[in-house]
Amino acid sequence: MRLRRSCLAVPGSSLKMLGKAQGLPADQVFLDLEDAVAPLAKADARKNVVAALTEGDWAGKTRVVRVNDLTTPWTYRDVVDVVEGAGPHLDCVMLPKVQSASHIEWLDLTLTQIERTLGLEVGAIGIEAQIENAAGLVNVDAIAAASPRVETIIFGPADFMASINMRSLVVGGLIPAYPGDPYHYILMRLLMAARMHGKQVIDGPYLQIRDVDGFREVAGRSAALGFDGKWVLHPGQIEAANEVYSPAQDDYDRAERILDAYAHATSDAGGRVGAVMLGDEMIDEASRKMALVIAAKGRAAGLTRTSEG
Repeated sequence: MRLRRSCLAVPGSSLKMLGKAQGLPADQVFLDLEDAVAPLAKADARKNVVAALTEGDWAGKTRVVRVNDLTTPWTYRDVVDVVEGAGPHLDCVMLPKVQSASHIEWLDLTLTQIERTLGLEVGAIGIEAQIENAAGLVNVDAIAAASPRVETIIFGPADFMASINMRSLVVGGLIPAYPGDPYHYILMRLLMAARMHGKQVIDGPYLQIRDVDGFREVAGRSAALGFDGKWVLHPGQIEAANEVYSPAQDDYDRAERILDAYAHATSDAGGRVGAVMLGDEMIDEASRKMALVIAAKGRAAGLTRTSEG
């Protein structure tokens, strides 16, 4: 799976930001045609996005375009213009406000028709499904299973909060009047649907862009649950996201030690044992599976072992 610790939002209407984003250390960049672009600027933004994808240097980044949602008059032209203009330079299309599997099926079919027409590899362009209202959350299992193109499920907190009449104007933060985390069920529901179908799951943005400590706190909650990454709205949030969604060095080292110890224990040389002590802890097959998760994330993030014992 692609590395998506930091997913940087870039307005398609801003030539300056489209240029600057290419040099930033975000794992993924999505060029936005939806909320960040005014209605009268959308046609020009499509042209900007195509030019940025075809002429820019996005090496090392997953390249995504967020189109407008299917309740608007812009979606069809967004998809056709962007994919026909920059299909070979595009990794995924992000569809916002997905409410049912039919939305994903429409995008899958449209992408397939364009790919066949242009002679592109059918299925090469992935789909990112953004869940932003109650209908999307209720139908998220069907949405995740709607197409093999679906790579990620994404939480869109601002629209979701509005859709359920949540009494807060602080996107992504806790609500003092509520004795708990009001997003916990939503995040876990998205996580279960994503993992059931082998997809990645991405947390939404934190709008207080200069409050990096607040960003770390919010990101830490979804990272602890198992989320793969988070949207970033400002370059100052990228380093924090890359750090929070990567394993700590000590955890990575321990995961690699567990894998080594268990591989030895189950081998002929180790006596073909199914459980063995590693320090003061017993490890077994379940331990190996847990260690594999941490080790895989660490390797993807470029970590190397600092201890062997």
